[in-house]
Order: sequence, then C-alpha cells, then structure tokens
Amino acid sequence: MTNDKNSVTAPEGFQLGGFFGRDGDEIDSIGAIWTSIALVTAPPNATPAPWVEKTMGHDGVVPFKQPEPVTISEKAAIKFKPQLHISNGCHAYPAVNLAGETSGGLKTSGAPSAGCKGSGWGSQVYGRSTWFNGVWAIMYSWYFPKDSPSTGLGHRHDWEHVIVWIDNPDVAEPKILAVTPSAHSGYSAQVPPDADKVDGNSVKVNYESSWPINHALESTTKGGDYQDLIMWGQLSEAARQGLQNTNFGSANVPMKDGNFEGKLDKAWPFGKKA
Repeated sequence: MTNDKNSVTAPEGFQLGGFFGRDGDEIDSIGAIWTSIALVTAPPNATPAPWVEKTMGHDGVVPFKQPEPVTISEKAAIKFKPQLHISNGCHAYPAVNLAGETSGGLKTSGAPSAGCKGSGWGSQVYGRSTWFNGVWAIMYSWYFPKDSPSTGLGHRHDWEHVIVWIDNPDVAEPKILAVTPSAHSGYSAQVPPDADKVDGNSVKVNYESSWPINHALESTTKGGDYQDLIMWGQLSEAARQGLQNTNFGSANVPMKDGNFEGKLDKAWPFGKKA
C-alpha cells in the first residue's frame, strides 16, 4: 500500500468500497475500509446450488424454438418428426421453459379438454435418439396438462410418446422399420407401419380416450399437427434438470435419464434382440 497526504492505493488482492472511491483505486481519505476480492468472488470449484422444483401455470410455459439441426441425429429427428392428431382430451403443451420451470398441470375437473385446448405460446415435442440393438430409435414425447376421460376420472399431467425405428440416420434415404406408440405403460407396434399411416417420412399418431379408459396413442390414418422439436441435448441445463427431477405424479417423463433406454427395451418390436 502507498500513502501520501492526498491518496491511498489499494493493496494487492483488495478493492475499495464504492462509497469511498474517487478515481479507480485511489481515495482522498486514509480512513478507508478495504474489501478482500476473495470474499466477493466465488471459488472456481464451488458446489452448484441444489436443484429446487419450480412450477407455474400450464398456460404460461413458453416452449423452446426449434433449433436449426446440425448433427446427423438432429437432422434425422427433424426428417422423421411425427404428426399428432387429437381426437379428444387436452392438446399437447410445453412442459418446461428455459429457466427450468415446469407446468403445474390441471385438475381432472370439467370436460376432457377443459382449460387445455391449446397454448397461446405454441406447443412442443421432445426428442431423444440413440442406437439400440443395431437399430436407430427416435423417441418423440408430448406433455398434456391432464389425462381425464371425464370429470373426476384420470389424473393431473400426462406424458405420451412414440418411437420411430429407422435403419440408419447416416444414409441418403433412411427407412422407417417400425413405429411403437405408447399406450397405458405399454406399446402397440407396426412393423413396418401401414402406408396410409405415414405421410412421407412422418408417422401419424392419434391421442384418444375410450371412456372410461385414460388417453393413449395409436397409429392412425388421420393427419395431425407438427410441434417445434427440441432434443434432450438441446435443452438448457435448467430445463433438463426440471424434466429430470420434477414429480409429475402418475405421469412419467419417458426420455429422461433412467427411463429412456428402459422404454426402448420395452417397446422393442423386432422379436429377439441381437
């Protein structure tokens, strides 16, 4: 530290309190209080703050924009993005936003589609893909604020998904080998899908409840809508943590760690595994 009757210079590793400062690290008073920089700078190996569940109204969750695909797997996921047709019940909604806040869902009151006929922010489909037993599997998942065949039946939150199985994403013309829509913790399968249940590269799936049974997906000839696709690896870290750790009650996030490969194994449509 250097002193003269007009100025004081901060010692190395310290900084001045702002209310004393006049010019950089010099003040015109010897009676300064020094603040250690070490006390206000987090160490590089600091433990991250623990994850805390944060929910919000189902109609306030802003979806992710569909990113421009870069990798082979991202391009394949866009190429084979399915169409979703809603026969009854809720429309698909975003489940999580950039900050990791998740949907609070809806109670099972009112009509099956009461309060959930579509988000003003737009919808979302979530994707994850990998090689599985020599076949490329692309899982597409949708979130619904409730699963209610009629008032009082069903439960808050619903997750449904379809797995599109293709031969190889890294060839000029990948081929759909099978499609397995989710249904009541199980799957139906088409190996390969019927021609009238595919539109180009897009399989068509229907979301429907046959009262009093809860909603499920099935292959369909009916055309549906596309949603912006966000892959698991494209989500913000906060959003991944939100989907990984939020308790969605009776609904199960299919593409999260610990669920994804087990779902692929259960949905495997080709008989004996390699």
